[in-house]
Parts: sequence; structure tokens; C-alpha cells
Amino acid sequence: MAQQLTSHRPGVAIALKCAAIFLFTALSGVIKATADEVPPGEAVFFRSLFAIPVIVVWLAARGQLRNGLITKNPMGHMWRGVIGTSAMGLTFAGLGLLPLPEVTAIGYATPIFTLILAAIMLGEKIRIIRISAVVLGLVGVLIMLWPRLSGGGSMQEGATLGAFCVLGATLCRSFVQIHIRKLVQTEHTAAIVFYFSATATLLSLLTLPFGWVIPSPQNAAMLILAGLGGGVAQILVTSAYRFGPASMLAPYDYTSMLFAILIGYVWFSELPTLVMLTGAALVVAGNALVIWRERQLSLEQTRNRHFADPKG
Repeated sequence: MAQQLTSHRPGVAIALKCAAIFLFTALSGVIKATADEVPPGEAVFFRSLFAIPVIVVWLAARGQLRNGLITKNPMGHMWRGVIGTSAMGLTFAGLGLLPLPEVTAIGYATPIFTLILAAIMLGEKIRIIRISAVVLGLVGVLIMLWPRLSGGGSMQEGATLGAFCVLGATLCRSFVQIHIRKLVQTEHTAAIVFYFSATATLLSLLTLPFGWVIPSPQNAAMLILAGLGGGVAQILVTSAYRFGPASMLAPYDYTSMLFAILIGYVWFSELPTLVMLTGAALVVAGNALVIWRERQLSLEQTRNRHFADPKG
């Protein structure tokens, strides 16, 4: 979530955001590398539990450990945890079945689905530019999913399941975005970050009966690093918004595709297909339309405030 800027330092903001995106993408690679041994629910446990110490130390250093964790809406945090944990689990399941760049590309549909849900659940108006963005994004999603829906064989069936898992995760993240819009009206950012990790840790334990394993020392170390790194990445992305506005930083989310292609090729010998890149490009184009429109509306509101409140 964006916070009030402590100072406008674009270079610092962009560096922090890109570092966070790289870490999140690398952590996806770690989860994918352990997926043959560790089930998704157990991976969620490690990812959430070991993020908590990092977040607690960060909050303590900022003096927010006490007041920042006070909540007026505990049920809101619970529902944010349920939906967010579902998104994480589905993503981790998809990572075990699909190439990393493909998982990343399907995830780009989150803002498109958020736009649709905002219109349905919050009554937000969607005019021609946003409608065009939604159509463009949905066409891109269909293009990416089509190869997974049109084949056969056991490997293809696994990939199809993976695609639906990631699509389900994308929808869950869209619900989370809508929910957070309401949650931030009464809750501190620190509380939202902390209680999500705590709730996800507890909820992941519900998957214990479904085949948890004792991971190998190497995989255990990687999963612990994924949790610690996830906490650091969350801090970096939160800090980025202290030095630059969300509208400026939004386009840098798409550096994740570059990182995913690099990590996928080096670590897993994966290369993105032309179909996947075409679909991803359309989704990114749809999101770019939304970002442009939001920036235009922000400029219009600023001008209207200036004319409504003249100085001198």
C-alpha cells in the first residue's frame, strides 16, 4: 500500500521497487525448485512463518511495533488472510506445473480482474478507456491459456491444472486488492502486513493432513530463505512508496517478466513461447491503459483543486 511520501526521490523509489520485484521473482524460483518434494501448503507455511521475524524487526526499528499492530477490524484481517493465503497456495501449486515466465505472465491479469470486481462490488464506473483495457487484458489471458486448454496427455493435463491454479490465484489477488481498499480506511499498513503473515502461517497448518514431508536440508534452507527474503521484499516495496507515488512505480511491476525469463532460463532451462509473450503483451497493454487513465484522472483532480482554491 502506498504511504505518504517522506520525500520525493524517484531514483531511490525505483531502485527499491525493482529490488523488491527481483526478490519476489527469485523467491518464486525457489518455491518452484522445491515443488517436487514440498507440497504447496507446506511451502506457504515456510514462506509466511519466516517472514514474520523480519517484519517484526522492521516495525520495531520504525517504532510501529506497538501502535502499528492495533486493529479495529480483526475479522477484516482474517478474511484478507483467507483469500491471500488461497492466492499464495494456488500460485505455489502452479509454479510446480508451469514455467516461471508463464506463471508471471498470467499474474499480470490481476489489475484487469480488480477493475472488473471494483465495478461489481464497489460500484466504480468503468468508461470506454477502462472497458477497452479490460477487453484487451482478457483477450491476452485467453491467448496465454489457449495452449493449455487445447492439448492432451498427462503432461498437458498437469500444465492445464497449473494454468487454472494460477488463474485462480490471480482472481484471489484481485479480491484481496478490493478488500484492502476497505481495510486501509481503518487499519495501519503495519497491521495489514503483519497479520497477513501470521494468518497465512496458521491457515497453512490446515494442510498438514494432505502430505507434509520433512524436507531435505537443502530444500529446508531454501524455504527458510524464501520466507526471510519475502519479508525483506515486502519491506522494500513498502519503503519504495515512501519515496515515489504509486502511479510512477506501477510500470516497474513488469520488470518481473525480465527477471522471470532470466531465472527461468538459467535455473530451469525454460524459454517463453511466442504465444505466451503475445498474450502477456496484450495484458500489459491493457494495464498500461489503466495506469495512463489513472494518471490523467489524478492530473485533472489536481487542476480542479487548484482552480477551486486559488491563492493570493
